[in-house]
Amino acid sequence: MSSTPELLNRITQNSGQCGGRPCIRGMRIRVTDILEMLAENVSIPEILEDFPDLELADIQACLIFAARRTDFPRLTA
Repeated sequence: MSSTPELLNRITQNSGQCGGRPCIRGMRIRVTDILEMLAENVSIPEILEDFPDLELADIQACLIFAARRTDFPRLTA
């Protein structure tokens, strides 16, 4: 299994590609596309079949990327 930093290296952002949105390994497959498919109950094997250039680690990277983006500190009074 890949470590978190190795997985996150699979997520790339380039201002000239997909409007600067996070993509997978420089391809035009956006992180949001994968996350939305997972949210719509598309199975990982189906995603990998539909996108033959993707690897399981790419999907794991999307999940870790999203988790890191939603980890906000909780403010208490």
